[in-house]
Amino acid sequence: MRTCNIKHQTHSHQAAQQGIVLLEALIAVLLFSMGVLALVGLQAAMMKNNADSKVRSDASYLAQQIIGQMWTNPTNIAAFAVTNGNIPTLPNGTQTIAIVGTNPAAVTITLRWTEPGQEPHSFITTANISP
Repeated sequence: MRTCNIKHQTHSHQAAQQGIVLLEALIAVLLFSMGVLALVGLQAAMMKNNADSKVRSDASYLAQQIIGQMWTNPTNIAAFAVTNGNIPTLPNGTQTIAIVGTNPAAVTITLRWTEPGQEPHSFITTANISP
């Protein structure tokens, strides 16, 4: 009689273990799914930051290009002054170029832009141009 009880207990223990294995597998799938979702969110954030970085880089390049044009034509530097000019290469972009003095001319270039759904951004650079 004792032998039957031992077999019955062993069989009952195996059935309980099978339920635990299924539960462990479901938890593992849940953790894996959360990890994949986290990676997708990280990739989306990286793509957004990459787009923001490109616009900032374009603004910097544009400002340096304007300064380069001023250096090649320092005698006509007053012609470069602009107030709230439109910049088609930046989203909703405007530019202001302030020139103070003539020899050397202190130039301040301010570029502003607003990307959809974001706060306004600006890039400001200064240079001294002398003939």
